[in-house]
Amino acid sequence: MLGVPFALVWVVLGLSCILAGKVNKHKPWIETSYHGVITENMDTVLLDPPLVALDKDAPVPYAGEICAFKIHGQEAPFEAVVLNRTSGEGVLRAKGPVDCETQKEYTFIIQAYDCGAEASGASWKKSHKAVVHIQVDDVNEFSPVFREPMYHASAMEGKIYDSILQVEAWDQDCSPQYSQICNYDIVTSNTPFAIDRNGNIRNTERLSYDKKQRYKVMVTAFDCGQKRATESVAVHIDVKPVCKPGWQGWNKQVDYEPGTGSKQLFPKMHLETCDGPLSAVRAMVELQTSHIGKGCDRETYSEKSMQKLCGAASGSTDLLPAPSISTNWTASLLTDSGRDSDLIFNFDGRQAANVPEQVVPQNLTDQFTIATWMKHGPSPGLRAEKETLLCNSDKTEMNRHHYSLYVHNCRLVFLLRRDFTQVDTFRPAEFHWKLEQICDKEWHYYVINVEFPAVTLFVDGVTYEPYLVTDDWPIHPSSIDTQLTVGACWQGGEVSTPRFTQFFRGSLSGLTIRPGRIETQKVISCLQACKEGLDIHSLESLGKDIKFHFNPAQSVLVMEGEDLESVNTAMAKVSYINSRQFPTAGLRQLHITTTVQCFGEDICISIPDIKALVMVLPPSEPRITIAGSDQLVRPAADLRGAMGVAPFKELRITSTVTKGDGCVFVHPCLPGVLEAMHNLDYCDVLVIGEELNPEKESLEIHHSSLMGKHLDATNSTSGISIYGVDSMAHYEEALRQVRYRNWRPATLSNRRFRLTCSELNGRYTSNEFNLEVSLVHNAAPVEHVNHMAVQSQYMRSVHHPLMVHSVNSHISAATVVVVICIAALVCIVVLGIYRLHSTHQDSSKSEEDGAKDPEMDWDDSTLTITVNPMEVRGHYTKEFPEKALSSGMARVEWLGVE
Repeated sequence: MLGVPFALVWVVLGLSCILAGKVNKHKPWIETSYHGVITENMDTVLLDPPLVALDKDAPVPYAGEICAFKIHGQEAPFEAVVLNRTSGEGVLRAKGPVDCETQKEYTFIIQAYDCGAEASGASWKKSHKAVVHIQVDDVNEFSPVFREPMYHASAMEGKIYDSILQVEAWDQDCSPQYSQICNYDIVTSNTPFAIDRNGNIRNTERLSYDKKQRYKVMVTAFDCGQKRATESVAVHIDVKPVCKPGWQGWNKQVDYEPGTGSKQLFPKMHLETCDGPLSAVRAMVELQTSHIGKGCDRETYSEKSMQKLCGAASGSTDLLPAPSISTNWTASLLTDSGRDSDLIFNFDGRQAANVPEQVVPQNLTDQFTIATWMKHGPSPGLRAEKETLLCNSDKTEMNRHHYSLYVHNCRLVFLLRRDFTQVDTFRPAEFHWKLEQICDKEWHYYVINVEFPAVTLFVDGVTYEPYLVTDDWPIHPSSIDTQLTVGACWQGGEVSTPRFTQFFRGSLSGLTIRPGRIETQKVISCLQACKEGLDIHSLESLGKDIKFHFNPAQSVLVMEGEDLESVNTAMAKVSYINSRQFPTAGLRQLHITTTVQCFGEDICISIPDIKALVMVLPPSEPRITIAGSDQLVRPAADLRGAMGVAPFKELRITSTVTKGDGCVFVHPCLPGVLEAMHNLDYCDVLVIGEELNPEKESLEIHHSSLMGKHLDATNSTSGISIYGVDSMAHYEEALRQVRYRNWRPATLSNRRFRLTCSELNGRYTSNEFNLEVSLVHNAAPVEHVNHMAVQSQYMRSVHHPLMVHSVNSHISAATVVVVICIAALVCIVVLGIYRLHSTHQDSSKSEEDGAKDPEMDWDDSTLTITVNPMEVRGHYTKEFPEKALSSGMARVEWLGVE
């Protein structure tokens, strides 16, 4: 039984196999190739033609149905999915994100599978192999990025470029549409540049190095999908100057602090010759200071003080002093105090002055000197007339010129005609000089030294011989008086009305005559010397192949050299120096002219001139302080004594300057109050109230007090004046020796004096120091002293110590003061009684000797000098007209033998 069923089963199975083979007779069919497109980051592939598999076994179940599509090769990230088994439709999908930037195309093999002969899928058949090509479509997901973080380029000024430089950006997108850069743009506005679609930057106008040396331009990029770069790129374009011969590396203004000595003007300057084959370089540096004072920064003390400082011989007569009571002939002239109280007289062709007869030097011999500062320009009109500076002519009746100094057609002429009593032959009479300085509208110092018959002219210390000398007969002797005039010539005869003629047009200062001797060149150079000028820093380090030359005033420096490097080194050492302690602040112009000589040529390279400025900063102004005893109480016997009393015995003169962060006198610089040592030029002691009565009192100074100093003194009933350029210490010594004497003190209640001092002819003045002298009546002598610091060095800080007190110290100090006051009161009462008794005896004795000559109280047999009031300093009434010393014969009584 078991055998039968088993055999039956095998029969059934065999029949089934035969039937199945007959049902699934055909293979599925698909296209031989497919082309697909998928957008990156999407999952469906669009195929052309669509994915469809056909089977001829249809509509037989399973055999005519499609169950699968299989992909072979390249491990493609795709899968094929059957959408409808009956129709055989399928779809191609991505297994994951597809990135075009990773892979743009895929190629693989696909086959279709039917479902087989039965539900189990047995005996399935597969189609032939078909090739599938898939392209990945790009998405514009990336922005353009520049290949360089920054771009640099340079462009020559004055040139138009097609392309100065090219910038380049790129894009990570895979497709040409999104990965290519289609446009560039300049983000920065108002720039002289443009950019094309290829990134080439060009200039739209000619660039100028002087206008701008560097440009910064921001550039962006766009891909063909118009996506903009996330970050713009910076493009730096340097403008290169066209090689222009000239000086490079110099500043247009140099600041100069007073007291710093020599300062280099062009430490980094060098000459650019653009590689020209030069053989020599000549540079001239000119410091222009014509607008300052009399042509440059000079000392502005009075002419008489300057002569003393320079060692000039005494005996000169100032023909243009400052107007005062005793020197009133200059009062009608136009004056310009200028800078630093430097007195200047301006003549406009209508002013002149007659010099008083008692002032005119009467003893002109064969040797004398005439000196003056003069500023003069070309004479107006076609026919220039004579312009007289100084003239000595007949006062009446005739019109003879005995000697004169005048300008005619930019020539300086000195006329000197002698009397027959001196010489009776044809002799030189007119001396002519033709110089550019006479009409250049600048200040110059003229000195005429006469050693008859030779006459020499000095202009700014340089000697000039006359180019023409004409002879004439001497003047016949006569009893006619002469008139000395300044600014014109006096015509007293040959006209109906005496008048001035040949007026001068220009400016004069310091016009003097010194009879009897001539001035030395050393003194002349000192009198006109500038205190500022050009200098060469570290002269010893200057190359030997450099030749240099200064003019006498050191305002012009000429340097020559064959090697360019040596010339550059030398120019870097050119400096400015101002040796005045208190220089005139303001601008000074610098002018540099340069010539370059090449091999075989005179001048081959043109070097532009340079104009620069030196700014002299304002100096710290000194504060001159006079302090000491402001009250002097003395017994009558002291005032009647031969020596009198010294009112200013405790005098102190100090000068301080306040320094800030820019202090210059002390190094290292420490701001604060500093004590300065400098010169004074006068100190005046004025009597306050009634003038001195010469019958009973005098204010005197011993002649020995002025010995060894550059000081003089004059006095009158209005006070005493000590003048001359000298140190504060010497002025202190002299003022401490001033004596007040009163040989009839019984009628004296008190006598008050006022002391003032000055520096630089009134530029800086001290405080007014008042002092009172009184007699002892019922009190002991008392001095109220304002103690000052001890004599300082050139400059030092003034320290104010901090005083710290405790309660106990106040108590103990108060106790001591009370004790001292009680003791002092007792002493004063006792001494007062004694002084009262002495005074009563002195007054009784004075009444008995009433007929006695008061001059007998002191020995005046040594010397009595009468001083001409014309010698009283002119600046006195100029600066303090209300304090003018009285006119008349001023009596000076010296307390010793001169």
